[in-house]
Amino acid sequence: MQILIVEDESRIAAFVARAFQAEGLGVHVATDATEGIGRALDNRYDLVVLDLMLPDGDGLSMLRELHQRRPELPVLILSARNDLPTRLHGFELGAVDFLPKPFSLDELLARARVQLRRVHVEDDDHRVRVRGLELDVARRQAHLGDRLVDLSDREFRLLHVLMTHTDQVVSRERLLAEVWGYDFDPHSNVVDVCVRRLRHRLGPDAPIETVRNVGYRAAA
Repeated sequence: MQILIVEDESRIAAFVARAFQAEGLGVHVATDATEGIGRALDNRYDLVVLDLMLPDGDGLSMLRELHQRRPELPVLILSARNDLPTRLHGFELGAVDFLPKPFSLDELLARARVQLRRVHVEDDDHRVRVRGLELDVARRQAHLGDRLVDLSDREFRLLHVLMTHTDQVVSRERLLAEVWGYDFDPHSNVVDVCVRRLRHRLGPDAPIETVRNVGYRAAA
């Protein structure tokens, strides 16, 4: 699996790159947004680790462009800009996770592993299937029978987590952390609201089961 690090501080970039390489991952480093966009569009990466303070612009602008042109590519923000509005804006623009600097290397590796497991789809055409439901990862669309359903970013990510853990019960807490990020209130009902929207969009044949007091499951 391949990781792109977009970081202009050479010591941090080298430190993180060596850690990922020790995990058996292929690593490339870009030192500014222009190089990062070029590499991300010209090569196939499984994860981007993105700093927001780059010499040629705001990393959020790069995130926006990446999400528009490569929506299936997960981006983990690693930045000293850690105020709440910036974190929320990053998630709105498509980031899958946000880790502030200074950071724990073990935590960065753990969060990266979560994202790499999520994007490891065995089908060559990047489709995940559970019963009659098919999720097109590249286009972020769901097919159920002869119906085509466009999904919002949160709906897609929640459904993707469930479908890549078929027949496993996924807790509300885990869905909240993986889809909304670690800073959301664990008592929030946003997971249940999103599941209700998904069921409404997909109709009665959606293979999403509620496991009472625990979470949800995509049942095969």
